[in-house]
Amino acid sequence: MVSAKSVLKKIDKAPQTLRDIVQDRMRNAIIEGHFVPGERLVERPLCDQLGVSRTVVRETIRFLEAEGLVEIIPNRGPIVATFNWNQAKQIYDIRRQLEGAAAVACADKDDAEFADQLSTALRTLKATMDDTAWTDLLQASTQFYEAIFLQAGHTIAWDIVQRLNGRISRLRALTLSAKDRERAGIDHMTAIHDAILSKNPDAARNAVNAHIADASQVAQRVLSDEEKKDATDA
Repeated sequence: MVSAKSVLKKIDKAPQTLRDIVQDRMRNAIIEGHFVPGERLVERPLCDQLGVSRTVVRETIRFLEAEGLVEIIPNRGPIVATFNWNQAKQIYDIRRQLEGAAAVACADKDDAEFADQLSTALRTLKATMDDTAWTDLLQASTQFYEAIFLQAGHTIAWDIVQRLNGRISRLRALTLSAKDRERAGIDHMTAIHDAILSKNPDAARNAVNAHIADASQVAQRVLSDEEKKDATDA
């Protein structure tokens, strides 16, 4: 008699490869300012610091170049990409369109399971607000928006956001560190959460627009100040 086969346990999350780990560490180092804009990324010191081969470092640099976090300069090699207001404005414009549409679509749906998921994501985000490192906070922010986009069924839009995620995270780190915001980012995200769960599409779109307007205003001021300083130093 042949016994029934047991069901294999589903893999919830595939283990990270060495390349994935190096990419995460390099990305976080750029976002957190360990490597500053314009700084050269020299292979040998990176290999020594990370304990990996040049092949892994080169693959990582190419990957981060595709994310817009690294630039390859002729006769100079890879550097941390500079970021100006014109580039940031384009990203905020994209976010306003995509996040606004996703929030409206979510507010039109009635799903108790999603409500619990979004509330959990917001609580996780609030719990990371006082962290000294940006990693957990930025990851929690990504999870909050991922829940909204997937619930809306806007998977293509989420793919676009994911491609921009490195630069979006860099802007988040920039604006979250500002002490003179009119309204804290977590307050904006709470307003988005409340509008969606109250089934109010107009309020959801307005909450997204208010959040983007506030963050972009801070980013414009900070990046403009940096551009003026660079021009003076030059």
